[in-house]
Amino acid sequence: MSNLIDKLAWLEIVDGKILVARSVGKDAFYIPGGKREPGEADDEALLREIEEELTISLLPPSLEYFGTFTAQAHGKPAGIMVQMTCYWAKYTGEIQPASEIEEIRWVNYKDKQLVSHVDRLIFDDLRNKGLLN
Repeated sequence: MSNLIDKLAWLEIVDGKILVARSVGKDAFYIPGGKREPGEADDEALLREIEEELTISLLPPSLEYFGTFTAQAHGKPAGIMVQMTCYWAKYTGEIQPASEIEEIRWVNYKDKQLVSHVDRLIFDDLRNKGLLN
């Protein structure tokens, strides 16, 4: 088993707040996204995951790379890391929780303790760039 979990995330910020989601039975919120299937490119995996989780369609031409962040994986044994590759994108549809998502929230930087370790790094970066209140 690899010590690195490869994940993709979609960043959506409105009025200085970022969209986060919590899966059924989980204690932490996370930036929406997920793991790629074998052979999937970043855009394919991200579009599929976001549609499964939030019932919206990301617009492929609008995908814009933001950054890649690595940290200890939340709820996993020490040394299991997660690498999160983040993108901005426009979308169509209405955001609502679907599939395994129990709750979605719009949060500020002060809510950083609610999210996973890697997402805290992303929150810090967004705050430093003046994008997250």
